Amino acid sequence: MELKEAVELIWNNRKYITDDPKKTISHLNEEVAESMKALMKGEMDKARRELEDALSCLFIALKIMDVDIEKAVHNQIQQMKKRNEKIMILKKDKVEIFVNGTLKGGWSIWSEEDLKEAEKIAKEFGCEIIRE
Repeated sequence: MELKEAVELIWNNRKYITDDPKKTISHLNEEVAESMKALMKGEMDKARRELEDALSCLFIALKIMDVDIEKAVHNQIQQMKKRNEKIMILKKDKVEIFVNGTLKGGWSIWSEEDLKEAEKIAKEFGCEIIRE
């Protein structure tokens, strides 16, 4: 079954009628929350059923928000393929941060403690560390 066809089938068989995006996304949120509650209780079958209900709610929300599902999937795949290359360069007296080769910021290093703090920040944000 094609994605667009699936969205249309869900849309045509939905149990509630609304054109309000807020209500639709709220309903989606409720289904996801119910799935999480069931999962936290160890009720895997119920969690799966609630997640399936959430999928229907997602399709309905996408339709109400006028999102082309095939384009949305393609966009998400492209975004996932992009790697944010984050590099922190630790120099003798300063730190520089580059994202995808572009300098985004930096600061001065005054002590060993400053250097340790910079390394901590690099790890927290997933930066590759280069020492110069």
